[in-house]
Amino acid sequence: MSLNIPADLKYSTSDEWVRVEGDELVIGISDFAQDALGDIVYLELPKVGDTLAPGAAFGAIESVKASSDLLAPVGGEVVAVNSALDHNQEPINQDPYGAGWLIRIRPDGASEELLDAAAYTTYCEGRAH
Repeated sequence: MSLNIPADLKYSTSDEWVRVEGDELVIGISDFAQDALGDIVYLELPKVGDTLAPGAAFGAIESVKASSDLLAPVGGEVVAVNSALDHNQEPINQDPYGAGWLIRIRPDGASEELLDAAAYTTYCEGRAH
């Protein structure tokens, strides 16, 4: 199994990734998650200005195979949403760490226990299908 797990990101056990960009955090779903879901057909994201709590659902994602809640790996205020995904969810499958990002938040310091790339790789390998 070949996993794309960039070393510069942090990961949650619910398969979201976090990238630090200045004083904001960008969040998306991992390559492992998009691969397990298959072709994504629906996405529900929060509104700019919403406040997220760590571990709380901030949206939903559906594929031809499954539906899943998106869980916030960190707390904070939503400052941007990837509106390009409103009518085309393909970037989530094709480029989950780039064009497929979901939201950008200004963190409030609260977070779930996040994994580094090595720990997340081990975690995924233990769940490989």
